[in-house]
Amino acid sequence: MSNLTNLIPLILLFIVVGIAAFIGYGMYQWSNELADRANKKMEKKNMAFTKDGGLRVGVKEMRNGEYEDKTQNVLVNVWNNASLPNYKSRLGWNSTQANNDKKAK
Repeated sequence: MSNLTNLIPLILLFIVVGIAAFIGYGMYQWSNELADRANKKMEKKNMAFTKDGGLRVGVKEMRNGEYEDKTQNVLVNVWNNASLPNYKSRLGWNSTQANNDKKAK
């Protein structure tokens, strides 16, 4: 019987250490999952941490075709919306606008 009473503190120690290990492992898994989610979110914004602890910010890549389409769209919109009322070309360009301005006066 005395052998059993000597083992009770050892059993209680193992139970406490086991519970602490279980809680510690759960927190370890949670912190790793949180770090992975943060990295994925930052990668969407083209940001990453370097090994030195710095923050590297990248520029979102745009395909050459998309860049040309957007540039051409802006230029076409500007061209279509531009009006030069006082301009009369020597080569005959924009003559309809110059004639319309004369008729309006």
